[in-house]
Amino acid sequence: MSYIGRFAPSPTGPLHAGSLAAALASWLDARAHRGRWLLRLEDVDTPRCVPGADAHILRQLQALGLTPDEAPWRQSQRAHAYAAALQGLLEQGDAYHCACTRKEVEAALATAGRVHEAHAELVYPGTCRHGLAGRVPRAVRLRTCDAHGQDIVVSWRDRRAGPQQQNVTREVGDFVLRRADGLWAYQLAVVVDDAAQGITDIVRGADLADNTPRQILLQCRLGLPRPRHLHVPLVLGDDGRKLSKQHGAPAIDVQSQDGALRALAQAAMHLGLPETLIARACAGPATVSDWLAQAVEAWRASHLPGAASPAVTCDDNGAPGVGHDASTPIR
Repeated sequence: MSYIGRFAPSPTGPLHAGSLAAALASWLDARAHRGRWLLRLEDVDTPRCVPGADAHILRQLQALGLTPDEAPWRQSQRAHAYAAALQGLLEQGDAYHCACTRKEVEAALATAGRVHEAHAELVYPGTCRHGLAGRVPRAVRLRTCDAHGQDIVVSWRDRRAGPQQQNVTREVGDFVLRRADGLWAYQLAVVVDDAAQGITDIVRGADLADNTPRQILLQCRLGLPRPRHLHVPLVLGDDGRKLSKQHGAPAIDVQSQDGALRALAQAAMHLGLPETLIARACAGPATVSDWLAQAVEAWRASHLPGAASPAVTCDDNGAPGVGHDASTPIR
């Protein structure tokens, strides 16, 4: 199977040290596998997108030598594909319309004695799963129990962290595919686009690992291939929180080759690449492309003892089951 990887930033601001680490990891992994690297601008959440941020990100990636092998895709141009996938899920009975507001979900959980902790997943209790009782539909949700009403537990293997497992029914609940404001939810859009672009390997930050079981379940329900996953450590700020645009992470400086090399060296250090490679960036090799070529070899030497096989299968009801992976997991 030919390797196809991707980097999928949201154009809510320029690249910072955290997003660069994810971009570099995905690019290095694709090049180390002698595969292709694609770019997708996840601009489906239009209220959060910043005008001009997409062009800024493209300029930053070009200055860093991280050039995609195709023209970038934009989720804002893919509504037809998401609509077709959602219609299929509705016809299969795997998705349903929901009339609940967030406050109503919180109230239902409180009535059931389930306290919602701050920043924790708001687990939907299935209020509208069997009908709206005359209420006006707002969102569309995916049914996260199997055909017999039993819990679905997704087991998968991360190339860095090893075997993972989540009871999607109890830990997530029926999650949104199309929001009450009419926008497409991230989970549906990313699954449809990964399949359409033929993505075989997803390399991204560890904060997105919790999304993986939901996406695997969607892939099973839609009959789509399931990529391999590698989640790299997050870059944290001085306050110990994930470095993000939301918390004011500064944009990386790529105005000069020296600035680009310093940014790449910082990302390489975070990813655990050899100190000698980082020192070469600080010493100033001839070009960014020279340093990247050395980084690919370093990544290949330390991260490719064997390619991890997809560790998930689906039964006839579109429910994931535990797969088998006899290959050596990538560290």
